[in-house]
Amino acid sequence: MTVLEAGAAPHIPVLIAEVLSALSPLDGAVAIDGTFGAGGYSRAMLEAGAGRVIAIDRDPTAIEAGAALVAASAGRLTLVPGTFSELDRLATEAGEASVDGVVLDIGVSSMQLDRAERGFSFRADGPLDMRMSLSGPTAADVVNALEPKELARLFWIYGEEKQSMRIAKAIVARRDSEPFARTSELVAAIESVLGGKRFGEMHPATRAFQALRIHVNGELDQLSDALAAAERVLKPGGRLVVVTFHSLEDRIVKRFFADRSRERAGGSRHLPEATVPPATFHLEGRQPIDAGEAELAVNPRARSAKLRFGIRTEAPSRSIDRDALGVPSLFRDRP
Repeated sequence: MTVLEAGAAPHIPVLIAEVLSALSPLDGAVAIDGTFGAGGYSRAMLEAGAGRVIAIDRDPTAIEAGAALVAASAGRLTLVPGTFSELDRLATEAGEASVDGVVLDIGVSSMQLDRAERGFSFRADGPLDMRMSLSGPTAADVVNALEPKELARLFWIYGEEKQSMRIAKAIVARRDSEPFARTSELVAAIESVLGGKRFGEMHPATRAFQALRIHVNGELDQLSDALAAAERVLKPGGRLVVVTFHSLEDRIVKRFFADRSRERAGGSRHLPEATVPPATFHLEGRQPIDAGEAELAVNPRARSAKLRFGIRTEAPSRSIDRDALGVPSLFRDRP
């Protein structure tokens, strides 16, 4: 059995050819897969000749499911539980203080979306959970506890939901008689405000479910911290590759690379030009890479995917500024 065949993946990794190209050369390289999931990127990097892959996931079911791939890798794959925001520490603990490549896929895996018992999907009834790590407060805890204005902020900021206040009021009215426990109950409350799904349109619960998932898992804070961790652990010439799936994530990654590759401050011609820190990344292009028609035909999940990558310079890493990256704060930004 080859590494590619071990633990057949139920999840099709997006932009896989583009990810491998952005990470190249991989022959003999040490790389980090910060979001192991079903192991698609790890498997592809091993097949492409990576000397060692350190894979990270906070979902215990992903760690368990990845055991077959670890066994088939002949010691080249190390799979560790944890969050990608700590990828530099986890790599050091695995014996690699610096690496040649880091890849992050910020989307939810099909393994999570397709299992109703995980509570991520509005398409199948299940417990209103949404916890990637299976620990901490659930989505049900959130909708049953937050004040109406806080719920509205959550849906507005993390879901960009224009009807956020109307949905929050409907949730509060419903929970006064019976707390939410199931995904179908939340879908019904949202549909009571926005109506049911119409042909050719996005499901009305899409934005609210996205917002809850981001909040429950602290996804945007995790992303900004992971970018900083990758900057710390990459060798000069090492490559950071990030695949995002919605505008909030892509904005953070875009601003990070723009700030870290900047060589001039810009600004007014009437003022002395300010100095900027040495660039920590070099970019080969400013525009994101999207999926082509051939991939979209077989993997609709790739429709919203955007890939950005940068090449590490020799400049020292620096601290992260979440505000400058546009990481929203639930209790500061108001609808």
